[in-house]
Amino acid sequence: MPETPSRPNILVILDDQHRFDYLGCAGASWVRTPNLDSLAARGVRFTNCCTNAPVCAPARIALSCGLQPHRLGALANDCFLPRAVPTYYQHLRDHGYYVGCVGKLDLAKPESYNGRDGDRPAAFMWGFTHPVECEGKMHAGQSPEPRGPYGHWLRERGLYEAFQQDYRRRNEEGYHVSAHDSVLPTEAFEDCYIGRRSAEWIERTPGDFPWHLFVSFVGPHDPYDPPAAYAERYRRAEMPPALPFVPERLPAYVRGRAQAYAPEKILETRRQYCAAIEAINDQVGLILAALERRGWTENTYVIFSSDHGEMLGDHGLYTKSVPYEAALRVPLLAAGPGIAGGRVCHAPVELIDLNPTVADLAGLPAQPNLDARSFAPVLRGATHEHRGECLSSLRSFNLVRTERFKFIRHTNQGTELFDLQEDPHETRNLAKDDPKRAREMAGLLSRRMLEGAWMR
Repeated sequence: MPETPSRPNILVILDDQHRFDYLGCAGASWVRTPNLDSLAARGVRFTNCCTNAPVCAPARIALSCGLQPHRLGALANDCFLPRAVPTYYQHLRDHGYYVGCVGKLDLAKPESYNGRDGDRPAAFMWGFTHPVECEGKMHAGQSPEPRGPYGHWLRERGLYEAFQQDYRRRNEEGYHVSAHDSVLPTEAFEDCYIGRRSAEWIERTPGDFPWHLFVSFVGPHDPYDPPAAYAERYRRAEMPPALPFVPERLPAYVRGRAQAYAPEKILETRRQYCAAIEAINDQVGLILAALERRGWTENTYVIFSSDHGEMLGDHGLYTKSVPYEAALRVPLLAAGPGIAGGRVCHAPVELIDLNPTVADLAGLPAQPNLDARSFAPVLRGATHEHRGECLSSLRSFNLVRTERFKFIRHTNQGTELFDLQEDPHETRNLAKDDPKRAREMAGLLSRRMLEGAWMR
């Protein structure tokens, strides 16, 4: 039985709600991410990767099929991946890959039962041959009965009731500001469970076929509940301050959910957020060590990203669902065979571009009629260019973002134009002051929203 498959293996690691600037390799001295920094050092770090929808389910559905969320009607968390829409997981499976997953999928969020072992029939329909679909953070703790493999694992160890009661308390506090430590021991924290099961998957995979493993951590998503051992490392850590809350600058629907949080609360949540990121970093190290033990490091592409960011108190906001940089931009790191290390790419990239990129790295053609574009030529050093702009949409807005400018059309709430080079913190709306630029960006947004749709 061959231990090195003829096609490369592809490991995609996604976490949940990880903003672009909370990585050591991105300059964040206040958070420790040595394994992710090492991945960046041996590959390419993209600085302008944007999610196509800054909320979980639409972003993940769009990634799976390489289509813009507005073309799928996937513009809020109450959406499903349409059954007739093909995924890149199916594409790899149909070309001889084992396709595994461990962690959160969110391809059918309103249907909350993942199966006792995380292998509900829908997971096979989506293209996974070896699924372990785990519950998301709030999903795992909301129900008196387990909704998937992680909850059942906790129950078998007598930990589920305490966990569920803790999440009931966090719900009453408000998940987005709940920041006390996990009531679970470190090894029972869900991201540690996901990391361990992912490493085990790699250890046990026979090696007779190439494989794609999609690892999807549930943190550092709120509530901010890292294990105490990680939280303790950040108890007195300095954190960058939040961007100011200026309510009159925000559109009305955004202003309605914003508030002036106490600096002490912002500091607490940022420390806990960093602790959760460090826990994920350690699990990434565990997974990469398993890869090394199998002798597959030289034949495996590794990609790390996130579904969307986290406002973390900036502009008086927490979580996501808004068009501002901390929610829109995500980390993107890629390393593997033929990828020269230590490079940084500033070209705009959309999260859905992972879809054809994975196929490209596997030596396969992209699926037809995608909105996504492969950035594998950048990884191979053939070009420094990719897209000229990124598109992102929810029910409340559509936006287009170039490397320098961002134009947002809010639903019945006017428009915003930001010069990100001169105003990276998005404090000055130039839509009225620079009408020519606003018209140009509005035209670009319209073209991107309509591109190819009537032909498909």
